[in-house]
Amino acid sequence: MTMIQADGLPLPNTWRPLRLQTLVLLRWLAVGGQAVGVLFVYFGLGFPLPLVECFLLIAVSAAVNLWLIVRLGPSHRPSSLFAASQIAFDLLQLGGLLALTGGLQNPFSLLLLAPVSVSATTLPQRSAYIIALLAAVIASVLSVWHLPLPWDPLERIVFNRIYVIGIWVSIICGVVFISAYTNRVAHDARQIADALAATELALSRKEQLSALDGLAAAAAHELGTPLSTIALAAKEMRADAEPGSDLASDVELIIEQAARCRAILAKLRNLGSDGGDPFAAVPITDLLAEVARPHEAHGKAILFYYERSAGPAPVFVRSVGLLYGLGNLIENAADFARATVKIEAAWDREAISVTITDDGPGFAPELIARLGEPYLTSRPRDPQGPDASKPGGLGLGVFIAKTLLERTGGRLAFQNLAPNGHAQVRIVWPRTAIEAEIQ
Repeated sequence: MTMIQADGLPLPNTWRPLRLQTLVLLRWLAVGGQAVGVLFVYFGLGFPLPLVECFLLIAVSAAVNLWLIVRLGPSHRPSSLFAASQIAFDLLQLGGLLALTGGLQNPFSLLLLAPVSVSATTLPQRSAYIIALLAAVIASVLSVWHLPLPWDPLERIVFNRIYVIGIWVSIICGVVFISAYTNRVAHDARQIADALAATELALSRKEQLSALDGLAAAAAHELGTPLSTIALAAKEMRADAEPGSDLASDVELIIEQAARCRAILAKLRNLGSDGGDPFAAVPITDLLAEVARPHEAHGKAILFYYERSAGPAPVFVRSVGLLYGLGNLIENAADFARATVKIEAAWDREAISVTITDDGPGFAPELIARLGEPYLTSRPRDPQGPDASKPGGLGLGVFIAKTLLERTGGRLAFQNLAPNGHAQVRIVWPRTAIEAEIQ
């Protein structure tokens, strides 16, 4: 289950439960392949092998499958421990079959890598490593203890010991590579998927807030006509009412409240023209001032510097992603700054840049090269730790900001200006990309 933090963003999770049907289907494929292989060797090639013992192991695997379907149902979502136990069972059953049919000399010994691959891509890291260790142990046992390889009784076959050791080494190398590399790749893919889901969630919330302006303007437009009709009817009633009567005072109240409603609707209609329209074009100087305004209350001084090297300030489309990304970086700078946050904007005919610098402790040196990856944070999450009073985080803020700003065409770079801190984030947009959005 994906865990959710208080702010609504999903916590990183390395286990996404598979349906039991998937494990059962893989086992049925193994059972079918094993049965066909044993029958072909015994009847097709005429090689002697312990047929009863082999089919007993295959029947046990099939019986376990049937029990799982009846007991739990194909749509059941097993826990990671249960899934690991099923893959371990398949590995042991395969090891038993190989022990009866030649051990590592059997060319099908390569199939020992299959359960390792399944566990590496679907199980948490610890469970995947346990499965890999079990596969290595089984391969080692098979290298020294097994029944003879089924072969033509009239022809003697002998494998050099060095050749068998080579097969063992290749299987161990395959187990190590699959369990380490494949599991890491799958883990990173799951992290990226979770983080992108969190990004979409944050962006959708911003879009919902931005859409309120359009809804308000639409509501004002729809309500304007019936309200005008009410005001017109009330004025006609006032002309017919006797002055000083209760009816006249009620009519005056209706006219007064209708005028008040019209004033409110006029304000709603103007929301899109007073800076609230997320698709309005705005100079970069005004955009930065707007994004930084909510963070000026943190008690930190936010200073603006503009380098006008190529005419007037470039104009940006006020997209939700741009506002959220810049706001996130400025908020981080204000959180960690000691006293001052400096925002610099510069532009020429080729590019537009925004640089955000704070006078705080800076980025952790070991994290600079990885900034922008999901779930990377130096903020404490332990409520019992020494820094429990400081804000914690999931490490998604910079990832979300980087993702959203790159969607607008920007490229981000992170550095510390001094050994003792002063973190700096620099965003650069090609001038052509920004002008294309305006057009």
